[in-house]
Amino acid sequence: MGGSGTLISIYPEDLTFLFELDKRCYCNLKVVNNSEHHAAFKVKTTSPRKYFVRPNASIVQPWDSCTITITLQAQKECPPNMQCKDKFLIQSTKLVATSTDMDEIPPNTFNKEVDKVIEEMKLKVVYTVPSGSFDDSSITSLGSMTFKLGSDDLTVGPAHLRTLCCSWLPPCRWYRKGKKEVVA
Repeated sequence: MGGSGTLISIYPEDLTFLFELDKRCYCNLKVVNNSEHHAAFKVKTTSPRKYFVRPNASIVQPWDSCTITITLQAQKECPPNMQCKDKFLIQSTKLVATSTDMDEIPPNTFNKEVDKVIEEMKLKVVYTVPSGSFDDSSITSLGSMTFKLGSDDLTVGPAHLRTLCCSWLPPCRWYRKGKKEVVA
């Protein structure tokens, strides 16, 4: 997945987002044209409603580069185990004409046809948590946590805390209250 083709290279190879609930997250990609020809590229994703991609298509001059900003929309809940199955596909092709305006490029530019070479690179999405927020290392340092379940108190040790929060509870919503991590 990701990386380098003969026409363009993409950096970094994975899209890493600093995930925070109810906040937009950003990731920049650098697209480098490795050729003496103009290169057109187009970005596709498996979750188009979840991400804004700007520019989602463009032309890169020979031996030049451009930056793509990908915005993860504010999420209301954590994904299970902070794992993400979203992927991005970057298609690129060499342009015969030296046009630098995407509006002048034919709509079938990225269609796969016999006489066309379309390079494709796949990128996976990785979520990370901000330093100082809840993660596996803070579980072991906490020792145990006590939850209120109806009228009963439930104390959970570090070995089961992560499993508990990500399995039987509704999707986790962590937030900071003072210096404590609280589950809602």
